[in-house]
Amino acid sequence: MGLFSTSHPFTTGVDISSDEFWSRSFQERDEAFARLRAEAPVSWHPPVSYPAPHEEQGFWAVTRVEDITTVSRDSETFQSRHGFTLDPLGARSTGGSYFLAMDPPEHTRHRGLVSAAFTPKQIRKIDDRITENARLIVDDLVGAGDIDFVEACSRRLPMETVSDMVGVPKSERGRVARAADNLFGAGEVSRLPAEEAMKLKMEEAIYLFSLAKDLAAHRREHPSDDLLTNLVQARIDGEGLSDDDIGAFMLLMATAGNDTTKQTTTHTMLGLAAHPEQRDWLMADFDGRIMGAVEEFVRHATPVMTFSRTASRDVELSGARISAGDKVVLFYCSGNRDETVFEDPHAFDLSRPRTRHVAFGGGGAHFCLGSGVAKVQLRSIIGELLRRLPDIEFGTPVRMKSNFINGIQSLPAHVG
Repeated sequence: MGLFSTSHPFTTGVDISSDEFWSRSFQERDEAFARLRAEAPVSWHPPVSYPAPHEEQGFWAVTRVEDITTVSRDSETFQSRHGFTLDPLGARSTGGSYFLAMDPPEHTRHRGLVSAAFTPKQIRKIDDRITENARLIVDDLVGAGDIDFVEACSRRLPMETVSDMVGVPKSERGRVARAADNLFGAGEVSRLPAEEAMKLKMEEAIYLFSLAKDLAAHRREHPSDDLLTNLVQARIDGEGLSDDDIGAFMLLMATAGNDTTKQTTTHTMLGLAAHPEQRDWLMADFDGRIMGAVEEFVRHATPVMTFSRTASRDVELSGARISAGDKVVLFYCSGNRDETVFEDPHAFDLSRPRTRHVAFGGGGAHFCLGSGVAKVQLRSIIGELLRRLPDIEFGTPVRMKSNFINGIQSLPAHVG
């Protein structure tokens, strides 16, 4: 029991824990977050609904950019090793979080092993491949008629990129994509009762672990110029990574490296269709404006909405007295609509001045390692789509119910 924790002041009148709340649209939910940002930027709430027994008492909701950044940059006080999801069991239930659930110095060593694959130099090496993949994807869309845009376009480029980097064979890429969809609550999982969905998610995680171990064994015997070869050859304090480490990394790449870019692509195309003046502004100088516009793509989409930490000591944050052992949740979906940081935060404004958003995290040790690759992919696929399919028509999106991913499960579209 920490020095501060005799009882927690539950926030009254603002519900961000129920299933009903997370079934609402992003915009409807932000009415609650706007009130929290204004009245109680760090506030205590009961745990979210979860289909398995747990002992969690609740969580602190951190809703402003300034506090999200403070927590993100202080890994000693706000730790990741006890889980990183809003759900009570979160990362511990999947067993596949790799360095997302580590703290320095362990996190620093493991992240260092894979960071070489994400340097600007390495990203330039895969840039041409990403550009070519984007072109081939749009080739398949030309004249396609009625499609599911998520299935036919958004999900393809990130999975191809991840598979190229890790060395997933062509024969397994469709299966890996399905596993990633199910792990994030899309695909078949979305149609199952809670307990069956949990079982399928575990099966998909086991599949990705098994695939990674098989690929790692192959790379030990047949090294190549890919990230997996670097991992099997790497040493930490003289020891190589375990098969479990490599399996967890595969799970991380197949999910975090896939769904975030997939969702941003879908949200961005909907935003451009709804705001043709923004599309026209971008296309007037695409090469000069696209990388600034990408920042607005990811801020406005906020594909990852939440991450959690656990306080290692008693600490005060914006007047809230947080006790050691308390769960602290960073609401990126709220931070990216923070009125104190962004003028007219709900607007989709590609000319918005560069401002510190939190779509890639709030900085610190866990800032998104793949942000550079994500930006290159978004530049490539959005550019191909706008240049070659300017008249694509979209229907009504089917949204995922999730407290983690701001997801669109399917999107009917017509390509003439």
